[in-house]
Amino acid sequence: MTEWTPPPRTEAATGVYATAEADRVANPESYRLGAGEAGRIVERATAKHGTAGLGDPAQWRPGLERFLDSAADDGRLNAIGVRNARDAVTGKLRARSILAATLGADPTIADRALTPPIVIIGGWRTGTTFLFRLLARDPRLRAPRPLELYAPWRAAGLASAERERLIEAQAAEPNPLHLLNPAMAAVHDSGPLLPEECVLGMGTTMRNWGFGSTMRLGSYARWLATQDFADEYTAHRRMLQLLDDGSDRRWLLKAPAHTPELAHLVSTYPGVCIVHLHRDIVETVASGASLFATYRSTYSDDVDGHDVGRFQIEQSELWFRRALDFRSSPAAASATILDLDYRDLVAQPERTIGRVYAAADIDPPDVASLLAEHDAAQPRHGKGRHRYTPEEFGIDPDALRERMAFYTDAVSTGT
Repeated sequence: MTEWTPPPRTEAATGVYATAEADRVANPESYRLGAGEAGRIVERATAKHGTAGLGDPAQWRPGLERFLDSAADDGRLNAIGVRNARDAVTGKLRARSILAATLGADPTIADRALTPPIVIIGGWRTGTTFLFRLLARDPRLRAPRPLELYAPWRAAGLASAERERLIEAQAAEPNPLHLLNPAMAAVHDSGPLLPEECVLGMGTTMRNWGFGSTMRLGSYARWLATQDFADEYTAHRRMLQLLDDGSDRRWLLKAPAHTPELAHLVSTYPGVCIVHLHRDIVETVASGASLFATYRSTYSDDVDGHDVGRFQIEQSELWFRRALDFRSSPAAASATILDLDYRDLVAQPERTIGRVYAAADIDPPDVASLLAEHDAAQPRHGKGRHRYTPEEFGIDPDALRERMAFYTDAVSTGT
């Protein structure tokens, strides 16, 4: 049986992990997880800004407790992973509190008009990042970067030049994720300068599909599948309204995690232009499993490739079924939806990108120059090649194709 193996750790990373484990032994109270820790997390998140901004606990407390229980019971987390889990939910609650205070101080933010954004979706590893970061080079479009997503109130308060200086200063510092897990640079490059998925700015209601990409959170993911994301998407819109700089640049967004929530995306942004990317289903699921396994290996010393493969198959099926259900509903008429094949994006990039501009009703730029600029700045495989096989994740290609035929048949017939 072929088994996935985690990328080796550098000597420097090994030292960081050893120090964290020693600290966990010395200070176990700082590494507790589970719903019983929710009160301490809230205290930590609101120490500076108070609890008033958190609003009705019914909107966020259930998700917080589910997350903490799942991280404790399912996560298999090392000491760094426990810190990451606690920091993740602390950060989301802190953001919720600060955003509420910011909006309360200036209620007109909620009235700011937004041109319907362009949103790139699809299964994991379908070319969404390439297309997103390529189009982000068009000065008429605005793609968010990590600072804007993690701390939109801070970014919104800076002049453009000052914001760029801060982002460049952050970029000059070592990337903590790449220090712990250098393989991530090849699998999914990231950093302060690079446009990033808007899912990074979501989760202030403790509902975030992105949490499961970095940690094993089975019970949380099952709970999440039963949840209504309406409040989460309202918060998403407020984030963009807060970041609006009056430049009339159209928002360009990207997140595979929008795929199962298209009804909320479209009701929040009527007229949105959705670009839905599709790739061979075995490549999509296997590459996504490789991404998740590599990411999770940062925070766990016990990552089972076959376990990740099962999770990836189940989540992909759920997402695709929900996407098709929405696309067959009357509400889909409120959006422009463009389907793109990954093979066309690779083989005929100029023509394929031209289709995106046509769907968004924007005059295309010099696409050849845009491609040349992007390839020079971020060459394909420039930080290493992402290698994987379906077998490493227990994926039977024939069985997967049969299971996902409901989706691939619908896509191929243009449903």
